[in-house]
Amino acid sequence: MTQEIYSPGLEGVIAGETEVCSVEQGGLFYRGYSISDLAQHSTFEETAYLVLHGELPDKAQLQEFRRVLDEHRALPKPMVEILRQIPRTTNAMAVLRSATSAVGHFDPVPGEDRSAWHHRTIHLISRIGSLITTWQRIKHGQDPLAPKPGLTHAEQILYMLRGEIPDPEAARLLDLTLILYMEHEFNASTFVARVTASTLSDLISCVVGGIGALKGPLHGGANEEAMEMLQQFDSADQARQWTLDTIASKGKIMGFGHRVYKHGDHRAHILEARMRALAARLGETKWLGIYDAVKNTMDQEKHIFPNLDYPCGLTYYLLKLPIEIYTPLFVASRVVGWCAHAIEQHFNNRIIRPRSRYTGYANRPYIPLVQRGIAD
Repeated sequence: MTQEIYSPGLEGVIAGETEVCSVEQGGLFYRGYSISDLAQHSTFEETAYLVLHGELPDKAQLQEFRRVLDEHRALPKPMVEILRQIPRTTNAMAVLRSATSAVGHFDPVPGEDRSAWHHRTIHLISRIGSLITTWQRIKHGQDPLAPKPGLTHAEQILYMLRGEIPDPEAARLLDLTLILYMEHEFNASTFVARVTASTLSDLISCVVGGIGALKGPLHGGANEEAMEMLQQFDSADQARQWTLDTIASKGKIMGFGHRVYKHGDHRAHILEARMRALAARLGETKWLGIYDAVKNTMDQEKHIFPNLDYPCGLTYYLLKLPIEIYTPLFVASRVVGWCAHAIEQHFNNRIIRPRSRYTGYANRPYIPLVQRGIAD
């Protein structure tokens, strides 16, 4: 009998085909466009259109895409009331998971054809940004803010959090993180979305499944944990010693390493340059010293490099965003990729059903109840 191949965690296994994204050692590509070019020249809206439709939009297409995003941003009043009923101590990702499921009941898009799924995706993109900001304000005893038509997606998020038109550089930096987080091939949450889509379930269920997977600290939660790690240090020397001690004790250092990238995450390099410029502009050299102490020690001792979550944690902190919404902001971006993959799976489908390797008991005879004895 031929021995079946077993790859723990499905590492190295090709589980499907996609035209959405390519993750390679030498680069990351959305629909054939390099992440470096998109980060330098594109916007969240343009990149989202590309990931969903396969081509960059022309001026009219982009204008219509932005118009529909604006059309869906305001939450229905019953949805706001649902958010008000959630205990304020609830984890933000748990809130977003439940709220995304609930907001699906207010889906204004009829039909189940490809066009409807694309339109429903835009509805979700808009509403998820509003769910994050509305919950954050409710949690802190503030009234939710209505969206301000005409702002970009990143500007809307910052405006609905703070009630003021954001600084253009801050908005552009948030926009960059949303581009970088948007898509990453068959990562854990995207695979969950595709498995759900393969059963011919609905798009809302695919996204809710993705949120549940992203909630775990080994996936999306790492940006929050990376910043919480950095916050415990008062100096670069303290950070370096802690890193050495943690390596020696075989502890986990969040924001480092990647299942695919072995020589560094391209996205981390892109964001780190912009994060350094922001820190210098704000005079936050202390944080750069601490950041580099951990990063350089990991390189010197383990030859392990940061993934995107490491610079993103400090970037969001420097933008004065609350740590509890770092992973929800990941959702505000990755929802585009989840939906693109769900659409691709749904309309070219074969149900995803892998096998397992059984490691339990061999075939055992059934023992009647009267013969099993009574426990002492």
